[in-house]
Amino acid sequence: MPTRRVFISYEGSDRMKAKGFRLLRWNNNVDVSFHDRHLLDPVDSTNDDYIRSCIRDEMKGTSVTVVMVGENTKDSDWVDYEVERSLKEGNGLVAIKVDDDISDEDIPDKLKENGAEIVDWDPNEFDDAIERAASQRSKVGESTVRGRAGTGCGRS
Repeated sequence: MPTRRVFISYEGSDRMKAKGFRLLRWNNNVDVSFHDRHLLDPVDSTNDDYIRSCIRDEMKGTSVTVVMVGENTKDSDWVDYEVERSLKEGNGLVAIKVDDDISDEDIPDKLKENGAEIVDWDPNEFDDAIERAASQRSKVGESTVRGRAGTGCGRS
């Protein structure tokens, strides 16, 4: 299986889970392989246009966007923007629930409406989920991108 290049999307309070996900690729006990792009270190700016340009730059060359879904993800304007951008770029989408208590109501509508696979936190499943998302790239986002427009900085 090829090593995919993924963009990691998350809401600010899930930063440590996103970092943990990123570190899995170096864990010899987990069969997951990817190259990652991300903004795990917060952008030092309050300028929305600049933050959007940073997101676009990090997303370049990726084929899959992995959205770390916590209880506040659906309220994040930045995750919304990253999903919209992913759809425009033709990236496959995977949503990973960061905790067992994350419900379907916590999943952003844009992910559900655009065919993202939703998986539980099971590192042994991540590689296959990323590969399935990559194979769905041409089908993702065929419908109109729906949901609220992103405003303000949800990334802390």
